[in-house]
Amino acid sequence: MSSPSISVCGLGYVGLSTAVCFASRGFKVIGVDVDEQKVKLINSGQPLIYEPSLRELLAEPIEKGLLSCTLDYKHAISESRTTFITVGTPAGSDGSIDLRNVEDSSRQIGRALRDQREWHLVVVRSTVTPGTTSQLVKPIIETTSGKKCGVDWGLCMNPEFLREGSAVKDTFKPDRIVIGEHDRTSGDRLENLYRQFYGEQQPPILRMSPVNAEFVKYANNAFLAMKVSYINMIANLCQKISGADILQVAKAIGLDKRIGPLFLEAGLGYGGSCFPKDLKALLDFAKKKGIDAPLIESTIRINESQPLKALEMAEQILVDLEDKRIAVLGLAFKPNTDDLREAVSIRLINALLEKRAKVVAYDPIATDNARRILGDKVLFASSALDCIDGADSCIVVTEWDEFRKLRPEDFERMRNPVVIDGRRIFDPQEFKRVVRFEAIGLGATSMSPSE
Repeated sequence: MSSPSISVCGLGYVGLSTAVCFASRGFKVIGVDVDEQKVKLINSGQPLIYEPSLRELLAEPIEKGLLSCTLDYKHAISESRTTFITVGTPAGSDGSIDLRNVEDSSRQIGRALRDQREWHLVVVRSTVTPGTTSQLVKPIIETTSGKKCGVDWGLCMNPEFLREGSAVKDTFKPDRIVIGEHDRTSGDRLENLYRQFYGEQQPPILRMSPVNAEFVKYANNAFLAMKVSYINMIANLCQKISGADILQVAKAIGLDKRIGPLFLEAGLGYGGSCFPKDLKALLDFAKKKGIDAPLIESTIRINESQPLKALEMAEQILVDLEDKRIAVLGLAFKPNTDDLREAVSIRLINALLEKRAKVVAYDPIATDNARRILGDKVLFASSALDCIDGADSCIVVTEWDEFRKLRPEDFERMRNPVVIDGRRIFDPQEFKRVVRFEAIGLGATSMSPSE
């Protein structure tokens, strides 16, 4: 059986990862985006985003002609039989979801389908609030195409569960595939597409209505974010209790099969393009439906204050941060990405600058993006050792593997060896013998560098 052709509308993290992974398995893929520079770079084999394995996977499909990108929706859709909508759905100023990109993409798809004779499947993969696929995407495409959904073309909602930093891995080995089908024919077509993509490695497939598929994405992310904020709340309490350590607490409760260990890693909070945006959108959606959502409100509130816990620890030790040199290790919101959207580092650095601290920062990948945001307000180091050299305090913000390799003796090059582990990557007992060491979720002990 020959591999079907697909088009992908929107070439951000989700779209480009989807396009590259399908093309790497022999599918003919046409990506479409409104950004001309992005299209040119991808066609030349250069992704605009950093994602492990993505650049390597991109080269071969382009060379073989299996993947190409264009600005022309009509061309992309006429040359494919299935179209994925993967455009961004950013948060508005009030936290509500901004669906303009989805509307524009739906309109372009409708126009392209107007003169197309063959049945075409449209798959919404963007994160959208419940009801969007049926109440927004469907009528727009029907109106602009003049064709009826379920008869002349098909429609599915297919949420993605890709984590930045492991998007390629998550595409190839997902926990499940969720298909929200407008009609059975649409669902069958999409399921067959995935069966061809995965072959014998087929993950579980769940078929449901579009609105339930939309709910799955938001409920999934909200639950994971609640686990993060919950363990951070417990970590903050542990810090007030002598001898308490959140790592031991989290390990024990994570072994409870009803809870599980994932997302129980205490730290300075979550960031990125998904959790903050999706929780605010779900909260706004609930309010518009007249439903209180106190768990979501608390999750957001805890997370927004969590980065400042590191600043509080620095102030407790140094008292006055004015003119103090504070080293920040890690700028990306998580390892293996250069993404700074809603990054903890930005909130923390801005708070440090308000205290008139002198901030020097280092990140293995995200420095260029951070420089565009922070400008000359921050000094950027060329290495972790360069960053901590002469500093009065060091705050670990992102748990890059590179930082895990640092030894306590490395921090003796600081003017005042104070290490604040915001991601719990260091052994407290080992570090406390050499430096003044504080960490999220670690209660006070009597051990000091001299003991």
